[in-house]
Amino acid sequence: MQPFEPITAVALPLLRDNIDTDAIIPSREITAVSKSGLSSGLFAGWRYIGGDRGRPDPAFELNAPAYRGAQILLAGDNFGCGSSREQAVWALAEYGLRVLVAPSFNPIFFRNCVRNGVLAAMLPAAKIAEIADWVRADPQANRLTVHLGERAIRASGEREWTFAIADDARDVLLRGADPIDETLKLEERIAEFRAADRLRRPWVYEIGSRDRDSVQADTDML
Repeated sequence: MQPFEPITAVALPLLRDNIDTDAIIPSREITAVSKSGLSSGLFAGWRYIGGDRGRPDPAFELNAPAYRGAQILLAGDNFGCGSSREQAVWALAEYGLRVLVAPSFNPIFFRNCVRNGVLAAMLPAAKIAEIADWVRADPQANRLTVHLGERAIRASGEREWTFAIADDARDVLLRGADPIDETLKLEERIAEFRAADRLRRPWVYEIGSRDRDSVQADTDML
């Protein structure tokens, strides 16, 4: 993951409560376990007439020319509820949505966002409605700046809203650290544990060594 830098971009208001992961990426749109190839299925049930990708619904916000290039999504309460499918975050990220702003997020969905470099910022619904009204007046001109380090959303320098995000999630996004990076922060402690455990339970490691030797011997005979 890349460290999260301040971003100035078009914002897309989609102020619906309880947008679940099946609405974000319907199961029928998930044809492989991959982080790529999902963006065309993002919000497919709303984005296309009858689910036909060849027939975009002009009434759906994502298809409006005014919101072309949006990287910020303004949403309603309990965003990302439903199943725990990580593909929902992958689809949002691949489309280019790097910031999600909602009053609340499903906890599993929130963790998936952090693990994939997507900022899930929490603001009261009334504040999000204020931002959405300002954006809708001229989406391409009225762009938002999101500064994670300051926990701030700014409207072209005119107004500012402070959002909430847990310190540990903020730190991970600012550093661009994935779960493996977080584990490696404890590398010395892991090595100390393994050394002490080897003294306490040497037979565990001896069995492991014999198994590896047996596998190598079998391989050499092939």
